Amino acid sequence: MTELESEVLPLPPRYRFRDLLLGDQSFQSDDRVQVEFYVNENTFKERLKLFFIKNQRSSLRIRLFNFSLKLLTCLLYIVRVLLDNPEEGIGWSHIFWVDRKMPLWAVQVSIAVISFLETMLLIYLSYKGNIWEQIFRISFILEMINTVPFIITIFWPPLRNLFIPVFLNCWLAKYALENMINDLHRAIQRTQSAMFNQVLILICTLLCLVFTGTCGIQHLERAGEKLSLFKSFYFCIVTFSTVGYGDVTPKIWPSQLLVVIMICVALVVLPLQFEELVYLWMERQKSGGNYSRHRAQTEKHVVLCVSSLKIDLLMDFLNEFYAHPRLQDYYVVILCPTEMDIQVRRVLQIPLWSQRVIYLQGSALKDQDLMRAKMDNGEACFILSSRNEVDRTAADHQTILRAWAVKDFAPNCPLYVQILKPENKFHVKFADHVVCEEECKYAMLALNCVCPATSTLITLLVHTSRGQEGQESPEQWQRMYGRCSGNEVYHIRMGDSKFFMEYEGKSFTYAAFHAHKKYGVCLMGVRREENKSILLNPGPRHIMAASDTCFYINITKEENSAFIFKQEEKQKKKGFARRGTYDGPSRLPVHSIIASMGTVAMDLQNTECRPANSSKLALPAENGSGNRRPSIAPVLELADTSSLLPCDLLSDQSEDEMTQSDEEGSAVVEYVKGYPPNSPYIGSSPTLCHLLPEKAPFCCLRLDKGCKHNSFEDAKAYGFKNKLIIVSAETAGNGLYNFIVPLRAYYRSRKELNPIVLLLDNNLDSLLQCGIIYADNLVVVDKESTMSAEEDYMADAKTIVNVQTMFRLFPSLSIITELTHPSNMRFMQFRAKDSYSLALSKLEKKERENGSNLAFMFRLPFAAGRVFSISMLDTLLYQSFVKDYMITITRLLLGLDTTPGSGYLCAMKITEDDLWIRTYGRLFQKLCSSSAEIPIGIYRTESHMFATSESQISINVEDCEDTKDVKEHWGIKTSHHRNSCSSDQSEHPLLRRKSMQWARRLSRKGNKHSSKTAEWISQQRLSLYRRSERQELSELVKNRMKHLGLPTTGYDEMNDHQNTLSYVLINPPPDTRLELNDIVYLIRSDPLAHVANDGHSRKSSCSNKLGPCNPETRDETQL
Repeated sequence: MTELESEVLPLPPRYRFRDLLLGDQSFQSDDRVQVEFYVNENTFKERLKLFFIKNQRSSLRIRLFNFSLKLLTCLLYIVRVLLDNPEEGIGWSHIFWVDRKMPLWAVQVSIAVISFLETMLLIYLSYKGNIWEQIFRISFILEMINTVPFIITIFWPPLRNLFIPVFLNCWLAKYALENMINDLHRAIQRTQSAMFNQVLILICTLLCLVFTGTCGIQHLERAGEKLSLFKSFYFCIVTFSTVGYGDVTPKIWPSQLLVVIMICVALVVLPLQFEELVYLWMERQKSGGNYSRHRAQTEKHVVLCVSSLKIDLLMDFLNEFYAHPRLQDYYVVILCPTEMDIQVRRVLQIPLWSQRVIYLQGSALKDQDLMRAKMDNGEACFILSSRNEVDRTAADHQTILRAWAVKDFAPNCPLYVQILKPENKFHVKFADHVVCEEECKYAMLALNCVCPATSTLITLLVHTSRGQEGQESPEQWQRMYGRCSGNEVYHIRMGDSKFFMEYEGKSFTYAAFHAHKKYGVCLMGVRREENKSILLNPGPRHIMAASDTCFYINITKEENSAFIFKQEEKQKKKGFARRGTYDGPSRLPVHSIIASMGTVAMDLQNTECRPANSSKLALPAENGSGNRRPSIAPVLELADTSSLLPCDLLSDQSEDEMTQSDEEGSAVVEYVKGYPPNSPYIGSSPTLCHLLPEKAPFCCLRLDKGCKHNSFEDAKAYGFKNKLIIVSAETAGNGLYNFIVPLRAYYRSRKELNPIVLLLDNNLDSLLQCGIIYADNLVVVDKESTMSAEEDYMADAKTIVNVQTMFRLFPSLSIITELTHPSNMRFMQFRAKDSYSLALSKLEKKERENGSNLAFMFRLPFAAGRVFSISMLDTLLYQSFVKDYMITITRLLLGLDTTPGSGYLCAMKITEDDLWIRTYGRLFQKLCSSSAEIPIGIYRTESHMFATSESQISINVEDCEDTKDVKEHWGIKTSHHRNSCSSDQSEHPLLRRKSMQWARRLSRKGNKHSSKTAEWISQQRLSLYRRSERQELSELVKNRMKHLGLPTTGYDEMNDHQNTLSYVLINPPPDTRLELNDIVYLIRSDPLAHVANDGHSRKSSCSNKLGPCNPETRDETQL
C-alpha cells in the first residue's frame, strides 16, 4: 500500500505545467465518456427537413423555385392553346383530346416529374403519423391532377394528347407565393404587414378566378363556337364586373355550368376576402400602421411616447413644437399603447396636422413598435409621464422602463424625459434632458411666497408667443401685459451679436445696462466657451469676451430683428411728436413700443449715454432727503470693488445680528450656514442654507401638540415674529425639500425667514390652530388622490371648492393654488355675477380663436400668480429641443441648482422714497451701478372696481366704522364702500319689504310693549337687516376660534383686498413709469462668487473695519 502511494505516475507528453499548478488530475482517470449532442439532427431526414422547411433562407429559395415552376406551367398551357388548331365541327372529343406538340410535351413532362418528386419529398418530410391528412389536402390533390397524367404518358404514348387541366397550377402558384412572402419576412427579420399580405391574397384570388374561368371556358367551348383565349378573357371580365354586355356567351351546357360554378365561388370567396381586408384596414387605422423607412431616411421626425394621449397634452405639444420656424418640416410620430381618442382623431384629421402627425398604437417596450416608429432614425424622443394616475410612483416606473427600452434600442437618439417624483430622477440620469415635475412645482410655490407671481413669470418665459395677445383690448393693463408676455429667453455668441459685440472687454453689468437702454433687451446670463456652466448675472467682475454665449430676454431673437437707425431731424420733419401720441401717467413713447415689440424694428435714435450729473436725474428738492444721492451714478465699464455697495433702495441683506430691541422682545433663533446633512433623495442639488445648530427632536415638530420640550399647542403661543407660510398637502413627500430649500437659502436675510407650517388635515379647526390668521401665504398643493376622476377635468373639483371656501373665510389671505388642468383656473376666486370676469372670459375665448398658446393668461388669478398648473411647464421640455439651455436656466431661477458664481432670483418693492427714479430704465441704471443687480420684470398691482353681487354689496356699517383706519389707504375705494353702506336700503328691496312688514306688525301691537322692549326689538331688526354673508362667515370663524381657545384679535384685522388686480411685465421698455408698490424681479449676483478670489483681501478688510467677523458675513454685507 505504501509502495503504491509513494509511486509517482509519469506525466503525459502533452501535459502542461499550468495544468499541474491548477491541480488538474483528469488524466489519471481513463473512464471518460464522450457525449455528443443534437444527434437527432444529424440524420438524413432531419438534414433534408432543415434544408427544405426549417431554414428560412433555403426554404425561401425552394418556394421561389416552386413558384417559378407553376408560373412556367401556366405559360406553357397558354402556348399550347395558341398553337392548338382544333378541327371544324362540334364534338365531345375536342374536350378530351388536344393537339400537343412533341417538344412542348417533353418540357411539360419534365416539369411534372420535378413537381411530383418535390411534392412526394415534402409529404415525406412533413409526415407526422396521419397520412390521410396529407393526401386530402387541396394542394396535394391539384398536384396529382397536374403531374400524374403526364408521368403516365411516358409509359403509354397514346395518352400524350390527353387534355390535362394544367391551368389549375395558378392556384398552386398562389399558395407558393403566400408561403414565399412569409419566408421572406422571416428571412430579413422584418415585421410582417398583415395589410400587405391580405391585399396580396385578394389580388391573387381575383387573378386565379379570372385565369381559371378564361382557360376553362375557352377549352369547353372547343366543342361549341370555339372561342379564342382573348374572347374568353373578355367574357370573364365583363361577367365578374357585373356589367354583362351579352355579346359573348357560352353556347354549350358544360361551359355554362362552369360559369355558374365560378360565379358561386366568387360570391363566396371574394366577400370573405374583402371583409378581412376591411377589418384589417380598420385595425390599422386604430394602430396607425408604420412610419415609412424611406421617409425616415429623407425626412426628420421626433417620437412622442405617452401612456395615454389627451387632447390638451397633444395640442400643447404641437403648438409649442411647431411654433419654431426651423421645425416646420419635422414629422411627429406618436407612440401610445391605447386606442386613439375620438377628440384626438378629430384633431389629427385636420389638414394642418394630418400631413405632419402620425399616430401609432404600440408600446415603447416592444422592439417591433419602436421599429415601426423608426426610433433609431429619430431626431429626439419625448417620454411623458401620466400625471393623472393615482399612483404617481407607478407612473414613474412606467416612464423609467420606456426610457430604458428606447435607450437600449436607439442609444444615439436624444432623450427628453418627464419624471413626476424626484426620488426616481436618478434612474433616467442618462437622458439628455430631464424635467422633474415635483421639483419645479414646489420650488415655484416657494418662490411665489417671497417673489410674487414667480409661477406666472416662469410660465410666460417658457411659452412661445409673439406678444400679440390682448392688443385689441380697451384695457391698458391688458395691452401692456400681453405685449410683455411675448418675451422669451434666447442665446447668441457675443462675437456674432449686434446687441453685445460692442461691449467686448467691458463688465457684465455695463453690457447689460447699455444693451437694455439701447436695444431694449435684457442680458441675464453668460456662458464661457471653456466652461459649460451657465452663470446668471455673474456680476461686474465678469469681463465679456467674444467667445461668450449671451443669454438674453427679448420679444424675438436677434436673427429675426431689423435694425433701423433714425435721426431726430427726420422725425421732426415727419411730424412725430412723442408726447402727443401717448398721454397719461403710463404713456409709452413710440421708440419704446418698437423696442418692446422687438420683432420688426428697433429704434436707435438716442444711443449715447446720458451723463451721470444730468439735471433730469436729480432728485426733486421737495421729495428728497439729505442722505440720498441726487443723481444716479453711471455704470462703470470695469468693476470697481469700492463702488459695489448695497443699493439704498433695498433693505440691508446682512442683518444677521439682532438689534437690542428685537432681542428683548422675543427669543433669538440661532442659525448656522451649511449644507443639509441628509439628502431626501438621490440627485438633489446641494444648497447652502440656514440651518439650526442642533437637530430638533421629532416630538417638537407637531405644532398642535405639546411635548416635554415645550407646551405650545397653536401658532399664537409660539410668538412667531414673521408671517407664516402654510403648505396644505396630502402627504409630506420628498418634494417638500425643494419647497423648504429656496426659503432657507443662504442669501436670504435671517430676519426674512418665514416659519413654514405643513398642514396635512385641511379643515377649519386645523387651519385656525396652525395660525392661518397670522399667515402671509397659504400654498395649496394638488391632491394626488383626486387626480384620477371619471371625468378628466373634474380632478380639480375638490381643490377648487376648498380654496373657494378658504377664500371666502379669509379674504385677505394670499392663497397660491396648484391645479391639474389649466382650463380650470377660471373657477378660482369665482364670482358668478361679476361682469368683469365675464368680459375676461370672452377675451380668453377670442384669444383662443386667434390661435394663442396663452389664452388663459388674462385670468386674474393666473396674472396675479395665485394659481398655476404644472402642465403649463410641459413646454419647458418641448422648448429644450431647440433651446437646450432652458431647463438649466429655469432651475437656476427657481433655486433648484446652485452654480458657483451664478446669481439668484429675488424681488424688491418700490416705496414712496423710490419714486424719484421715475422710470424702469433709470432703475436699471441705479441697480447696475450700485449693487450690480439685473432687473428682469415688474409685478404691478392696480386698484380696480369690480361689479359685485347683492350679497357682496351688503356690508355691515359697524365693520366699516371699525376698519376705517385700516382702509384709509384705499382712497376712493373706501369711500365707495361707505356709500354702498348708506345706500343698502335702496339696493335691497327684499330686505326693505320684510322690514316694512315687521314694522307694520309692531305698529299694530301699539302699547303692548314697553319702550325698553321696543328698543330691543328695534335693535334686533336693525341687526337682522344689516346681517350679510360676510358677517355670517366672520361669526362662524370667531365661534370656532373661541371654541378652540384662540384669540380673535388677529381675525378682526383681516380686511378684503379683492378690489385690486395684479400682473407681470417681463422686460418692460426702459421708459416704463414706476408706480407705488411695484415689485421688481431681480437677478442678484452670488454673494460667495468672489470669496475664493478675494479671500485674503476680504479678511484683511474685515479685520480692519469690523473686527472679528468672517469673510462670508462681509460678503453678504456688501451685496
